[in-house]
Amino acid sequence: MSTGQYETSVGSARPRGGRLPRRERRAQLLASALEVFSAQGYHAAAMDDIAERAGVSKPVLYQHFPGKLDLYLALLDASCDTIIASTRKALESTQDNRQRVEATMAVFYDYVSSDSGAFRLVFESDLTNEPAVREQVERVTSETAALVAEVIHEDTGLTDEQSRLLAVSLVGMAQVSARFWLTEAGGIERADAAALVGGLAWRGIRGYPRAD
Repeated sequence: MSTGQYETSVGSARPRGGRLPRRERRAQLLASALEVFSAQGYHAAAMDDIAERAGVSKPVLYQHFPGKLDLYLALLDASCDTIIASTRKALESTQDNRQRVEATMAVFYDYVSSDSGAFRLVFESDLTNEPAVREQVERVTSETAALVAEVIHEDTGLTDEQSRLLAVSLVGMAQVSARFWLTEAGGIERADAAALVGGLAWRGIRGYPRAD
């Protein structure tokens, strides 16, 4: 992800304000860092940019995050947790498997279309050569697939290995199609696109009979 790749603007810096409780200041710094990283990528972003965007001095920023990588990893961890938790919620929202498939697909489409741009840290990071970053990115696939695989295993009686392979395939379909939709097929409404791909996934997975 390089500078200028996205049309997203980092925007103007926030005015400097008074002291905030540590938790609120940390949240403010993370929000500002997300804007900068998602617009510029890791390598082009500078701690100066983030401090300016947050309306704080650089020493204040370093009080909360020792370095740029620490800040990036904190954001990445939160972003990964968000999509994993949303997937769990979608699967637990109903006992109807067709609705589960559609809800899970919708999670990824909602995620990539969020104004925050957090998906770029997870799916389009320019720092995947960093082991700690790569581990977090892979965690999204592995943990969301594990949640889906558990449902497949319980409902079909397929082995854990078979269930996991199918689950990874479904998660991969969701990730790739959602990102393609965002950049190449935005003329289709988000809900319609998610339902279209969810229908494709359901036609495949329903071929495995439920185990009584």
